[in-house]
Amino acid sequence: MLRHFFFLQLSEFQGYNSATWFQQDGATCHTSNESLADLKEKFAGKLVSRRGDIPWPPRSPDLTPLDFFLWGYMKSRVYSNNPTSIAQLKANIHGEMAAIPRAMCERVFGNLKTRFEKCLQRDGAHLDDVIFKK
Repeated sequence: MLRHFFFLQLSEFQGYNSATWFQQDGATCHTSNESLADLKEKFAGKLVSRRGDIPWPPRSPDLTPLDFFLWGYMKSRVYSNNPTSIAQLKANIHGEMAAIPRAMCERVFGNLKTRFEKCLQRDGAHLDDVIFKK
């Protein structure tokens, strides 16, 4: 999947460049030797993962935009019209992903920067009082 789908799609994405970082969780299915070798080659020095260049912070949904933002946002949007088929669900997902405004992404990553700073200030401790911004 990495070689024959993800890397091809990534090369067509206008936001991808040599400064792009890759982050994934530490699930064992994501960290096989073969997968990590491909990722380390593609994202040399910029792989956040279990056994990656930068170790994945354990139990860190506070530091993952997919966890603290995207999954909940998408669920609320994708199911708003109660899709009744897989095709309709897929269409909703594609439509909602494409409709996320750039300004919203910028706010999410601004919030992520704040979360990283707080994590550093707390020497990696849990961020139980992080303020969720809209």
